[in-house]
Amino acid sequence: MASAKIAPSMLSSDFANLASEAERMVRLGADWLHMDIMVRSPSPFRPFQPLIDLVGWVSQSLLSNVDLLWHFVPNLTIGAPVIQSLRKHTKAYLDCHLMVTNPSDYVEPMGKAGASGFTFHIEVARDNWQELIQSIKSKGMRPGVSLRPGTPVEEVFPLVEAENPVELVLVMTVEPGFGGQKFMPEMMDKVRTLRKKYPSLDIEVDGGLGPSTIDVAASAGANCIVAGSSIFGAADPGEVISVLRKSVEGSQSKN
Repeated sequence: MASAKIAPSMLSSDFANLASEAERMVRLGADWLHMDIMVRSPSPFRPFQPLIDLVGWVSQSLLSNVDLLWHFVPNLTIGAPVIQSLRKHTKAYLDCHLMVTNPSDYVEPMGKAGASGFTFHIEVARDNWQELIQSIKSKGMRPGVSLRPGTPVEEVFPLVEAENPVELVLVMTVEPGFGGQKFMPEMMDKVRTLRKKYPSLDIEVDGGLGPSTIDVAASAGANCIVAGSSIFGAADPGEVISVLRKSVEGSQSKN
């Protein structure tokens, strides 16, 4: 059985005090620290950026592929230098989710920086995932694969069943790229399918997770829980971490 792992999303932390925030999360019971790696690059559509940004904010679900114009997501967050700096201050498992178009370009720098896990998106690695997984492992990182809400879960089956497999599947429960979105419960069908097919697999969920949504995710079979604003915005973050863990462990005990 895959153990419960609670991973506060550091994207919601105080970036001016990232090291102390990491230490605080570990002290409060976090198993992993979730690091969102997003890279924004110019595109031929750059002149239309303000208009597309505006429309994208209004209707992300209808324009879920528009953000591919900016190399997968229209945001810029942390990169390898921040991971390297944080690694000097923590021994925690750094669960890195790369929302980038060319994940192969980031394997070596992330490995050198001290990333623990390297999760890439299937949508940008359909043609080279075998080589990518091998490269990730060769740098001492644990490979994972993620899929957007609109991507069929069947696309990740070959990666889990390969001779050299991924070790985690991240099911996005919101469209990647923006924090604070509403949890999409319909994504739990993917989680249920994965858990039934792969009983010992680490299945991670990310997006809109908190005390009000954890039970449906845990009962579906998710064991790795990423939560941002629900933890960092809480009066008692440690209590939220505890609630998330108890829900996962409670659901596991029933199965």
